[in-house]
Amino acid sequence: MRWARPEIGSRTAALLTGLFILATCNDTFWPMMRDGFGGWNAASITFGLSVSLLLLTFFVAISAKYVFKPLAILCLLTAGAASYFTDTFGTIINEQMIDSAMTTNQREAGALISARFLTHLALYAILPSLLLLWVRLRHETFGLKLRNNAKLIVPMLIATGIMVYFQLGAYIVTIRGNNLMMQTLNPVAPLSAAYNYAHTQLTTANVVVQPLGTDAKRGPMLSAETRPVVTILVAGETARGVNFSLNGYERETNPKLKGLDIINYPDLTSCGTDTATSLPCMFSVYPTSDYSETKAKSTENLLDVFRHAGVDALWWDNNTGSKGIADRGTYVPLMDSKDPVICPDGECRDEIFLKKLEETLSGITRDTVIVLHQIGSHGPAYYRRYAEENRVFKPDCRTPDLPKCSLEEVRNAYDNSILQTDAFLASVIGLLKQHDDRFASAFLYASDHGESLGENGIFLHGAPYAFAPKEQTHVPMISWFSPSYRQMAGLDMACLAKEASKPYSHDNWFHTALGMMNIETTVYQPELDLLQACRAKG
Repeated sequence: MRWARPEIGSRTAALLTGLFILATCNDTFWPMMRDGFGGWNAASITFGLSVSLLLLTFFVAISAKYVFKPLAILCLLTAGAASYFTDTFGTIINEQMIDSAMTTNQREAGALISARFLTHLALYAILPSLLLLWVRLRHETFGLKLRNNAKLIVPMLIATGIMVYFQLGAYIVTIRGNNLMMQTLNPVAPLSAAYNYAHTQLTTANVVVQPLGTDAKRGPMLSAETRPVVTILVAGETARGVNFSLNGYERETNPKLKGLDIINYPDLTSCGTDTATSLPCMFSVYPTSDYSETKAKSTENLLDVFRHAGVDALWWDNNTGSKGIADRGTYVPLMDSKDPVICPDGECRDEIFLKKLEETLSGITRDTVIVLHQIGSHGPAYYRRYAEENRVFKPDCRTPDLPKCSLEEVRNAYDNSILQTDAFLASVIGLLKQHDDRFASAFLYASDHGESLGENGIFLHGAPYAFAPKEQTHVPMISWFSPSYRQMAGLDMACLAKEASKPYSHDNWFHTALGMMNIETTVYQPELDLLQACRAKG
């Protein structure tokens, strides 16, 4: 016997779909809304009713034949997927987060696809969507549907208007003071973010890249040096400044760097809270206050300026690409290397850079800048970022499904990944030291953004910048200079150590890198160069 497909009215299906999403996919929104209004009171209750009525109005309005099922299923899938990340990790699904998702690789995406996620998706998105596909919907003629829909929509809009009229002041104050609240509302927030992302991509798809620093040339220091000058720029990943023992963290997470004559910058603020924003911003001429994705895509960057000056500029990657920074230069992907020790399960630790770096440094004969883009401490699979010898803090979380671990286990795994970065950075400096008789070398490291490890129920990164916790914006930075470089540049190391205690940001990265290579150009701003105050004058 064949199962008879049940039949319900289109408006009933619309109301049930809306109520299901409101009840099951907004576990973060409802408590945040209640707390934003100071508890359950007239303002919070009427606001919740207003939001619910507007969402139900939308579903009733789209309950037309051939239209309702596709749009309703899109909303179910969007709300089901977004609610998992918002409710589990505290992640806000905004335009920047969608950009990060679109540019991630299969391995990183796979780390987020856990049994918990698949179960959540099945219960709150896939099964309801299949049920909606299965049932038959009764549809009326266009004129009758319009009249009957209006009989439902108009009273809901009138009721909403009355509640808004009497509570408007409270609504405005609460929304302004709790901007994140509306960014957790499913499916409205993620669908809005997806639209904004698509619009940005379409408007920048055929952008013409404007030249930058075409007047760049070697300065007198570089021109007078008979040996090559080499600068290594390490673009870190997901390292938070508070977990560097160099910055006062109670755990020893920088045992190797602390023994080197580095300059540590304890107060550095990132340009963004995700790689897709911070990384292009770091290599952009635009400061954080004036930065946008459109400007970054339509303007050449730091590597282009180096090339205009005749300096070799290379980008080596063990992450998810250069985000467009190396599109016009030499790009070397290392994340797909087949080393069975460094790349277990097809995912490489940052040690993969070292052998290639050793070989390259041995053959350098020209002024060169090499960017190393780390995988660093990228989560949630922190345990994949470090070798067994750096598995110091135990027990450590051994799964990307962070809610299965205690906060202490998550912290242990994360701190082990910082230990790995410490060892990696020390090894890079060690390789440069070996060649001090052949070239003068400089080194600069900074992480792109930080990470939340469960503070206030938030994990990972990508929070809207204006409301991001400090854990996601306070990042580490260090520099190092070979003896021959110090002599060539006339660097006062005591001065550098003193200046390093001041607050800085990613705005300093672009101009410090140019200053390290003594590149003269009109786009260089010496006041943002971290070395400028400590160079020999004259």
